[in-house]
Amino acid sequence: MSVESDVVKVLMVTPRYSPSVGGTETHVYEVGRRLAERGVALTLLTTAPAGSAPSVEMADGMRIIRVRAWPPRGDYFFAPGIETVMKSENWDLVHCQSCHTFVPILAMRTAQKLGLPYVLTFHTGGHSSQVRTLFRGLQWRLLRPLFAGAQYLIGVSQFEAAYFCLKLGLPVKKFEVIPNGASDLAAYLPSGETITPENALIVSVGRLEKYKGHHRLILALPEIHKYCPAARLLILGQGPYELVLRELAKSAGVANFVEIRSISPARRAELAMTLARASLVALLSQYEAHPVSIMEALSLRKPVLVANTSGLSELARWPLVKVIPLRSSAQKIAQTVAEILAWPPRAEDVPLPTWDDCAERLLTLYQRVVSERRAQCVS
Repeated sequence: MSVESDVVKVLMVTPRYSPSVGGTETHVYEVGRRLAERGVALTLLTTAPAGSAPSVEMADGMRIIRVRAWPPRGDYFFAPGIETVMKSENWDLVHCQSCHTFVPILAMRTAQKLGLPYVLTFHTGGHSSQVRTLFRGLQWRLLRPLFAGAQYLIGVSQFEAAYFCLKLGLPVKKFEVIPNGASDLAAYLPSGETITPENALIVSVGRLEKYKGHHRLILALPEIHKYCPAARLLILGQGPYELVLRELAKSAGVANFVEIRSISPARRAELAMTLARASLVALLSQYEAHPVSIMEALSLRKPVLVANTSGLSELARWPLVKVIPLRSSAQKIAQTVAEILAWPPRAEDVPLPTWDDCAERLLTLYQRVVSERRAQCVS
């Protein structure tokens, strides 16, 4: 490390990246390219998609290094190549994105061995496995020494930061809250053209996992049809629960009214047009820290329906957001959906956080950490 250089050399480590789709992947894409635009020498270290080889490429101002992970199609992401890459260069700072897999564990352990400062953004989410969900508390306690070694721990919501502060018993000053941004998706819509929402199109967003709650809307769709026979459900996401959702739609007799597909985070125009055509965007998930997909819907001033739980509850402060109990019956979900479709909330401008805000606050945090370290080196 050169103490004279003003360029911050950051290694950002994340389990998955594009073409994988998800909130963390979108977060890394949005802040990574903005940090690069602001002069950060950013290397993104991630795992190679199943069936593909390790690679190095340049994209959006970032160098992207992909290493192999095992098992190839699992979500544990044991990737020994992480340590090899971390040892290959001198980094000013390591930023670990997410805390669920072996990738951030290995990155934090290696940073400690190398004496590198690191920060962690939690990006917590739910899990479809009840066993793994039950063991989450134990998992966080076992990881406490690694969390405690971070210069800063970043929550994407007040809920997430408060949860870990209480669970880990670490000082409040170690925690920062930097929310996900709301992309200005309107900028990707055709200029001067008004996009009319399709009649009763409900878009359920999120990875295709059971905990995300897509099945709740499928099961509620027959009841919704009693109020609105034309209602259709578009499920946007990818994941292992897709076949189950398709079979559920068949058994519920609504397969002809349910579509399931995904859109890459890089295809912003397609995503913007799809959400703009929605009459309602929903996420009935049992756990979310601060969902990127809902922020994107709010940026287009879409009515939103979420479960009243975890970080989703914080969204209720915005007029466009309606919350309902997580365990609501199909009848209750249908009634709420029908009310929103019949009497949508007024589309008001709301002061949403932006990705520029997020990147600026991260850059300030990086500079603070690096300045403290350089001062220690000089002294």
